[in-house]
Amino acid sequence: MEKLNFRFPATQILESNAHVGVVGSGDLEILMEPSDQGYADVTVRTGTTGFNQIWEKVLERFFSHHAISANIKINDFGATPGVVSLRLSQALEVGRNAGYIKK
Repeated sequence: MEKLNFRFPATQILESNAHVGVVGSGDLEILMEPSDQGYADVTVRTGTTGFNQIWEKVLERFFSHHAISANIKINDFGATPGVVSLRLSQALEVGRNAGYIKK
């Protein structure tokens, strides 16, 4: 199992927790917790090794559009970049139910 860590700058605080997806073949689980640190900390746990650059690019693209301050844990079981993007968007939508607080 490989553990990857990323940090992205943030300008908005996610107000509520989010949990989407399941750890299953070709899927992943995402847990988001609000943070007021001014950045997003992302930890990816994956059984698929050697895809660090792809993870980084997918996450960079997401955070270039959604600069949320949160602690994010991703538990991956071979999800494709498209599934990763979908699950991130779903988690953001769940976390938005309480809305954003602008800094």
